[in-house]
Amino acid sequence: MTQKTLSGKQIVIGVTGSIAAVELVKLIHELRRRGAEVHCVMSTAAAGIVTPDALAYASGHEVITRISGLVEHVTFCGDEGTADLLLIAPCTANSLSKIACGIDDTPVTTFATTAIGSTTPVILVPAMHHSMYRHPALLENIRRLKSWDIEVMEPRIEEGKAKMPVQEEIVLWCERAVRDRPLAGKRVLITSGACQEAVDDVRILTTRSSGQMGRALALEAFRLGADVTVVHRDTFPCVTNITVNSAAEMRDSVMGFLKEQGGTDIYISAAAISDFAPAPLPGKIPSGNPATIALEPLPKLISEVVQQFHPFTIAFKIDRSPETGARAMLTQGISMVLMNTPKTMGSTHGEYILLDAAGTTTIAGEKDEIARVIFGSLTKNPVADQLPERG
Repeated sequence: MTQKTLSGKQIVIGVTGSIAAVELVKLIHELRRRGAEVHCVMSTAAAGIVTPDALAYASGHEVITRISGLVEHVTFCGDEGTADLLLIAPCTANSLSKIACGIDDTPVTTFATTAIGSTTPVILVPAMHHSMYRHPALLENIRRLKSWDIEVMEPRIEEGKAKMPVQEEIVLWCERAVRDRPLAGKRVLITSGACQEAVDDVRILTTRSSGQMGRALALEAFRLGADVTVVHRDTFPCVTNITVNSAAEMRDSVMGFLKEQGGTDIYISAAAISDFAPAPLPGKIPSGNPATIALEPLPKLISEVVQQFHPFTIAFKIDRSPETGARAMLTQGISMVLMNTPKTMGSTHGEYILLDAAGTTTIAGEKDEIARVIFGSLTKNPVADQLPERG
């Protein structure tokens, strides 16, 4: 089920003359599915690529193609404007440079000038040929825009083109722009998903962990303004991904990252890190005969992190037993513990017992919802209030 993460928010999309404009109908639909009210303003060049009628159909509103006596740019993006965000997608090299220089000779650039002057959040989504994106003047203009706290998204470089990022990334940046950001300036490190321990050159030992909870936590931390790094076997959008397979690789990557960065503000141990590992055998163990595999216990990564770096730490614990053992973790430097059972692994839905200094709470729902509850509890925690601001 799609979460209404943009409910009550009004987003104005400025469309400039790039062929990437043909992707906008789907983007508008996704923003509306998440609860946003969407309006569109187009340049003349954009209207030659995708018709205003198409965007009117997608958004449910008439498209602005000229600034009239109704001063639409002020109505939406002025000091008392109704827009929560101006998203310029796609943004051509021409429009980006005009915006950086305060030139407003199209409806879109006029909206941009007004939004920047009124501090309405602005996101630019460049789309052009790669050679244009490398132009020194354009790169200088991007740096200038960023110095004004305007978000300029990184394009996908494919087939000699600087393409718009995938839809999910654009939506995530919109969600981040229109929400309160209590984690702005904070660094969040998350371990996620299953590890793989080699038995031989063919077989592995692993768990049923899908990494869905780790993904939900990483994306929610991003929405709340954090600088997020995830150590796992997967790739998530809008975060720094460190790829590992085994528990040993995860430990080395986590400890290496923490030493290099001088620690982290928040550490979330959401991975099903292997408790045991075999000594891998070369080749393939012959089939057809009984085989004995000796498993050696592995050190607890979370204990090392807590003892050496002392971040605000959230742990996940799979346990069928009462919460006594999990509550004991709160006396060992861990700030919050989430208990669940094996049936939660691999599911989009979960039921957890949340334990922290405030007490015990049972939470259930989609893992995206669970992530929001966890961070809601974190931002109310007095220990979290003492986290230092990072530059």
